[in-house]
Amino acid sequence: MDARTLLEETDLFLLDLDGTVYLGETPIGGMQTTLARLRSMGKRLVFLTNNSSKTEAEYREKLARIGLLDARDGVYTSGMATAEYLMRRERGKRVYLVATDAVKAEFAAYGVPLDDVRPQLCVLAYDTGLTFSKLRKLDAFLRAGLPFIATHPDAVCPTPDGSMPDVGSFLALLRASSGRDPDLIVGKPYTGMGDALAERYGIPKARMCMAGDRMHTDIRFANRNGMHAVLVLSGETTRESMKNFPDAPDLVLPDLNAIFA
Repeated sequence: MDARTLLEETDLFLLDLDGTVYLGETPIGGMQTTLARLRSMGKRLVFLTNNSSKTEAEYREKLARIGLLDARDGVYTSGMATAEYLMRRERGKRVYLVATDAVKAEFAAYGVPLDDVRPQLCVLAYDTGLTFSKLRKLDAFLRAGLPFIATHPDAVCPTPDGSMPDVGSFLALLRASSGRDPDLIVGKPYTGMGDALAERYGIPKARMCMAGDRMHTDIRFANRNGMHAVLVLSGETTRESMKNFPDAPDLVLPDLNAIFA
């Protein structure tokens, strides 16, 4: 598929963040111009991230600060998708949530009842303030058999100084200590997040395009959900490393700006 056809067949672009639209605090190339051109064509833009350490408001603040956000744009995190899943499928159940204080407040604002003492299910988000006390409590609840949900599966989170352990690394620890894997993982590459986006925006998944720099999350997410897929080589993946995955992008670009080259 060429870029012109992809643009014609896409109504909503799902844009990964770090490695796709920015690196750290710096937009990639002329990203502001590229996003403005997509909007001028009538395309809807949703900044989509698995990183559940921050809230929608925190991501909006950053995107606005570096000049990438327009009032028409959406922001959607795996944390938001998980909170919406709980309100849709587990409404009223008490949740032990391992997350940052800001994300816990976001879940509470959705109406999710949080309970650190007698929960009915457990949720693991990307808690950058994780302590042994939190891990020990979560491990005990898992060994007691409580249902277990994770926001996303990423093993590491990229930073300008190198990768940090992410939820997938925490899951490996908990598997070793409790013998449990999550009963559900919500974020990319799974279909739950895709279904939630289709419902939220009223656009068929076949008219969406996921643009990202990771084969095993972004491109696999698009493939599993029947979306178009653009792999950008401005982040984690190289042309050589992409051969290590069974997933197939529709288009490979040096960066997202090249969609208008």
